[in-house]
Amino acid sequence: MTARSTAEAVWENDLAKGSGRVRFESGGIPESPVSWAARIERGPGKTSPEELLAAAHAACFSMALAAQLGRNGTPPRRLSVRATATFDRAGEGWKVTSMELDATGIVPGVEASRFEELARAAKDGCPISQALRGNVELRLTARLASA
Repeated sequence: MTARSTAEAVWENDLAKGSGRVRFESGGIPESPVSWAARIERGPGKTSPEELLAAAHAACFSMALAAQLGRNGTPPRRLSVRATATFDRAGEGWKVTSMELDATGIVPGVEASRFEELARAAKDGCPISQALRGNVELRLTARLASA
């Protein structure tokens, strides 16, 4: 089974003065404005490629961890994943330098050490992690919460 996902960006004017918008073919996410300022200054109501990447990684990792926990016989009651992409100067340009995953789970029947082990395996197996590996530092914090 092959799945293809498509998004479109439209940009007007130069980098500093310009702005654009991204549209998602599925319609699952509303069209969103983007700008250079949104990348480095974090303004309300606009997104950035890095925020979109962080959202993709949080969603992908949460699914990978749910799968790992299910195969372990301890499906999660709830997983909360926060992904933070760091965008910084690198030489003459800019780059995503790191991605931090912070996962908290409510998972009956699993020990904290096993949860952390399964979270590491999910990080390594997540397709977005695999796409970033070797180019972006990946960090993970995983902990259990009480129900």
